[in-house]
Amino acid sequence: MTDTTPAFPTGTILGYPRIGRRRELKRAVEAHWAGTLDESALEAAAADLRRATRERLASLGLGREDSSIPESFSFYDQVLDAALAVGALPERFAHLREQDGSIGLKAAFTAARGEGDLAPLELTKWFDTNYHYLVPEIGPETPFSLSTDRFARQVAEARADGFVTRPVVVGPVTLLALAKATKVAPADFRPLDRLDDVLAVYVELLASLRAAGAEWVQLDEPALVSESLPVPAADLADAAARAYAVLGGAADRPAILVAAPYAQLSDEAWQALAAAPVEALAIDLTRGAVPRAVEGLATKTLVGGVVDGRNVWRGDLEGAWQRLGKLAPLGARAVAVGTSTSLQHVPHDVEDEPDLGSRLSSWLAFADQKVGQVATLGRGLSEGSAAIAPQLAEASAALADRLSAPGVRDGEVRARAAALTPVDLERADDQTRAAAQDAALDLPVLPTTTIGSFPQTAEIRRIRAQHDRGELSTAEYEELVRLEITSVVGLQEELGLDVLVHGEPERNDMVQYFAEHLAGFAVTRNGWVQSYGSRATRPSILWGDVSRPAPITVPWSQFAQSLTDRPVKGMLTGPVTILAWSFVRDDQPLAETADQVALALRDEIADLEDAGIRIVQVDEPALRELLPLKAADQPAYLTWSVDSFRLATAGAAPATQVHTHLCYSEFDVVIDAIAALDADVTSIEAARSRGEVVTDIAASGFAHGVGPGVYDIHSPRVPSVAELADLLRRAVDELPVRQVWVNPDCGLKTRAYPETVASLQNLVEATRLVRAEIGVAV
Repeated sequence: MTDTTPAFPTGTILGYPRIGRRRELKRAVEAHWAGTLDESALEAAAADLRRATRERLASLGLGREDSSIPESFSFYDQVLDAALAVGALPERFAHLREQDGSIGLKAAFTAARGEGDLAPLELTKWFDTNYHYLVPEIGPETPFSLSTDRFARQVAEARADGFVTRPVVVGPVTLLALAKATKVAPADFRPLDRLDDVLAVYVELLASLRAAGAEWVQLDEPALVSESLPVPAADLADAAARAYAVLGGAADRPAILVAAPYAQLSDEAWQALAAAPVEALAIDLTRGAVPRAVEGLATKTLVGGVVDGRNVWRGDLEGAWQRLGKLAPLGARAVAVGTSTSLQHVPHDVEDEPDLGSRLSSWLAFADQKVGQVATLGRGLSEGSAAIAPQLAEASAALADRLSAPGVRDGEVRARAAALTPVDLERADDQTRAAAQDAALDLPVLPTTTIGSFPQTAEIRRIRAQHDRGELSTAEYEELVRLEITSVVGLQEELGLDVLVHGEPERNDMVQYFAEHLAGFAVTRNGWVQSYGSRATRPSILWGDVSRPAPITVPWSQFAQSLTDRPVKGMLTGPVTILAWSFVRDDQPLAETADQVALALRDEIADLEDAGIRIVQVDEPALRELLPLKAADQPAYLTWSVDSFRLATAGAAPATQVHTHLCYSEFDVVIDAIAALDADVTSIEAARSRGEVVTDIAASGFAHGVGPGVYDIHSPRVPSVAELADLLRRAVDELPVRQVWVNPDCGLKTRAYPETVASLQNLVEATRLVRAEIGVAV
């Protein structure tokens, strides 16, 4: 850092929700996809949203001209944006480049969603969050060039409105560490091998940002905190040292802030970044400790991420202030306060939630309140602790009130959990269960099913909203839901599926629905958080001890089963996923909370069995998602997460077939844990990776039923019979045929009926084709 380097602000955030307070971006993007909003109108809507965001952040205490406001907008995904900025567009989309070779929105959206025979980029989880990113495809043949000026245009747009903002870009090491090799790449090739080529483009990108008026740029490098990536941590640290020697040495660039969110930097990466010629480092102090003093910090601003960007609790602001104070002895040139991560993981504003009640609201901090906390602590850095003493005291009082409030601790719930023994986690042996289930179900080879939900039409959403507003009586609403279930069951019989579902028309969300029926939860009205692309969820708030006042899903499953002789699955969301997709209390270990949820689900399964349901699916798509980024923390997590699933399901009779569903992500990392769940059948997201997971399953000796997804529901395209049959053949070739189930990747809630029906018709036809090929009567 030189005397001409602009000073870093005393407080900042690493990113902000980008979908809009009322999901304005979702509506604009989906209107564009539907052909009712042209590209120029979409760009105008996005510009309006960015302007509103900057004004809002300035009103909350961030500076208009000091680079404290991040420019973190994306139409779809920040990893896709970085990949396309350096020109990493897969060859199958090359014809979609603009005439000048640049990459526009048409190419970006097609790479994200697919079109016709063009398969989209793989979608997977972003570190240990519920956000999904698109996986870049990079090989030795990938050409790199600066292929978009979008980052620079947004900086210039802000300048024109009187703001000096800080553009946020995924850093080069993380971009390459998260990429997958192209199919033509040699077996020993790693995308990180192309680091020098990518750095040359990043140098150009930095120059373009400086020319547009950026004084600071933020390069996000969360790969440097993870021990769960295929690239060893030591190699990532070496790559970071190389990368930031080049970028820091560039003559024409903004000042560089390197951000390392989600956990603690490895010691090697910490030393490499401290020694690099960059001007500021942002570290996560909510999931990481204060690091040791190392060489190089004297020339840098150290941004302490003490305001948690991952949860919604107001938290211990006094404790955050004390942690921030521990950075001073490290010898940095300056200390600033920041969020631990981007605020894209939390909703916009507690003040926008009138249904929560004043007491619960006083315990919470959404994105806007967290900006306020950053501003408060930043003022403390500038003016001293006395200047913020009232705010610290107010936050401490709210924390004390939360811990002592009724419902936070329930004696009956805690006594039941305390009485559990290892026997409560055990089912009958595999052979006993298999024989009982074969007799009860009599399913064909390669049984076909879906994952749970069917398309949620505008009409279904309308009747739920009318019921919520009191415009439909409960009796009227339930009759309409029964009509939809009748239609869905009839459609599945017509399609020829073997195991049916009721379609979940009564559910707004696979977690929120359960939260609305369990004690200890609250739900929001406007608390939307981006999941991927234009999709958003409303995570529930788990604030107290959990119990089940009454059966939740039983009447709907029982009604659906009454309509057909084929088995209908009872559909539940598992304890780990309910925790992962909620904002969970932080005053006790997650394992204790998971067991409380598991006991509630155990009671629900018993009631489903009593109602005649012979298959129960307990979805755990988030099992891999919550896996800690640090290897030392993973065994304990896998133990309690597996135990909570087994606690929920172990009470099921041997003849009851227990299914689970998982989203695919580095299956080999958790294969032993998945086997230990002891589910009779496991379905796994696999279509976008072209069934790569099947090889891992086969190599592991996995002994239970398994359904590698063959239909990618995250894309609107309809897979052909040939495509589906190829994926199914891969499963049959590598696995014992009697283990294999045929199913989509995930639930069908977000899809439309025409594409869903066409895809399921093809799925059933592909199954008939493969059954005939292996000599099974069809």
